[in-house]
Amino acid sequence: MEFGCIEECADCCIQREYYPNKQFGKIGVLILPEEKERIEELAKLNKIEIKILPRIGISENSNQSPTKILAYQLMGIEENGNTCPFLDTKSKKKSTHGGLPCKIYEVRPLACSAYPLIESTPIMLDQKCKFCKECGSADKNLEFETESLLKIKESMQTNAACIWRYATGIGEQEDYEFIKTGWILEEGI
Repeated sequence: MEFGCIEECADCCIQREYYPNKQFGKIGVLILPEEKERIEELAKLNKIEIKILPRIGISENSNQSPTKILAYQLMGIEENGNTCPFLDTKSKKKSTHGGLPCKIYEVRPLACSAYPLIESTPIMLDQKCKFCKECGSADKNLEFETESLLKIKESMQTNAACIWRYATGIGEQEDYEFIKTGWILEEGI
């Protein structure tokens, strides 16, 4: 079956999740270091205020903070972390599938291009995607998504001794007691 967005869906641009667990807060869209400046420039051109936080960092030992950032994350505009700042929620325009359009679709981050494929072993479809839930599988029309995901995986390769995740401090109000902010060494996950 060929993958395609479900009519009027924009859930992947709206809903954010806690990952890898609630203490890390809700994650944003993964932004590679080489994409960060371009995303910031696109925000300026579109007169959009954005918030980019670190996501994955590395260091040679656990006694130091990350010395290099492998990935950043573009946070949502809502207090709970939801809704991509580039999602056009105001103009009443519609995308080709009838959902809310992306203001930077042609130059969106690789993570957006890779969706609904998610990094796991093996690579699989995100079961939170409406298409994947309703149709179960897709085996056609995912070449571009696969290529994007492989570029991300290649960029994230490291031999560093310590991998750190950044806790965003963002989430649902009722979860604030569990959510942390700042770098957390991955071995504790």
